[in-house]
Amino acid sequence: MDQAPGSPNGPHNHGPDNPGPQDAAGTPVCYRHPGRETGVRCTRCERPICPDCMVSASVGFQCPACVRDASGTGHAPGASRPRTIAGGTVVADPRLLTKILIGINLAVFIAGRAEPSLLNHILLIGEWPPAPWGPTEGVAEGEWYRLFTSMFTHEAIWHIGFNMLSLWWLGGPLEAALGRTRYLTLYLVSGLAGSALTYLLEAPTTASLGASGAIFGLFGATAVLMRRLNYDMRPVIALLAINLIFTFSPGFDIAWQAHIGGLAAGLVIGYAMVHAPRERRGLVQYGTSVLVLAVVVGMTLLRTAQLS
Repeated sequence: MDQAPGSPNGPHNHGPDNPGPQDAAGTPVCYRHPGRETGVRCTRCERPICPDCMVSASVGFQCPACVRDASGTGHAPGASRPRTIAGGTVVADPRLLTKILIGINLAVFIAGRAEPSLLNHILLIGEWPPAPWGPTEGVAEGEWYRLFTSMFTHEAIWHIGFNMLSLWWLGGPLEAALGRTRYLTLYLVSGLAGSALTYLLEAPTTASLGASGAIFGLFGATAVLMRRLNYDMRPVIALLAINLIFTFSPGFDIAWQAHIGGLAAGLVIGYAMVHAPRERRGLVQYGTSVLVLAVVVGMTLLRTAQLS
């Protein structure tokens, strides 16, 4: 958030004697997605599988083909449906919501270019105009919707370009790993947390906008997921560190509160999503999201009381 100025599955023919596909360097790659390196194997057929293909089992992970072939046991049809590591349903297009979110951001950006005054009604601002004039608009005046709408607003091409590239790189794998509902919950609550912390700590007359709060929430959840899967975390840590350096560097006019708020929410919700016990998965995952949302409401009420 920136501050505004003022594959088919195939037969099961792999096992201990035939470890599955490898790349040119000998590193195992997912048998359903040959371009993706992975260190995780299906506990039934032992074929290498990537996060998009991992279905949480009682012990380890299974591939969608093994889960499907294990049906016919008398359980309900949904019981053998392939699930992601977080309990979401494995779908044909694991990036659908990411594409929709990018489309919404682009549509709002184009509309703002066509009608610049539109941004004044949907960006994040505490109260305006400043004293001694009475505030006529802003979150403090009851326009809470700005906490949400500001997540889809961008002022410059470089700003939306960077955020949308980050959304594509981080959002696609997370959507596949968490499932659509959990992924959307993570994105929206992280974005709201970034907006609320900005509203709480920033000067009330400073306008802010951008999807960075939600993007940093994806950063946090990605780190948690990679840790859960025992992946090499150095790339995501390095990328996050670079972004934080830019966040606190002078001259970039960046609302650091949105980045920190979104990151904190992403870490908390992401941990709940991938570490929730299977028997209470939904309660832990969505209960944690509701608690974070309650903190968002609390920060908003506190700041509104300060400005009233």
